[in-house]
Amino acid sequence: MEIRVKCRCGEDECSEWAIVELQGVVETQASFEGSIQNLEIGRLCHTESSQETYTFTVGYHELIGSKVTLKKPLLVLKKLQLDEDSGKGTELEVVGIIRTKILFKTRPKPLISGNNLSLSLFCS
Repeated sequence: MEIRVKCRCGEDECSEWAIVELQGVVETQASFEGSIQNLEIGRLCHTESSQETYTFTVGYHELIGSKVTLKKPLLVLKKLQLDEDSGKGTELEVVGIIRTKILFKTRPKPLISGNNLSLSLFCS
């Protein structure tokens, strides 16, 4: 079976994507089981002083990571179903190119201190 790959955007015009690599597991609450599509898990920002350093805030945790260039770029593809009558079955369209990843390899830093946590437990 032949699967054709095509790109309509031109070599220099494809969308740039990036991979976010985390060490560990991001768990959802039980209320989100089965419906995690379009779920916002945190906020990703780059620092003003450096375009190569990023922070990722998830709940009360903050991760600090860096931008790393991949040795080989990856393609993001979209599968297209074509007309079966013409003899063509499947085609892949290039949606974007991934050349970098943002790597978070350290443990998360808590954003609330132990003193603030104990006060909030007694305030209820």
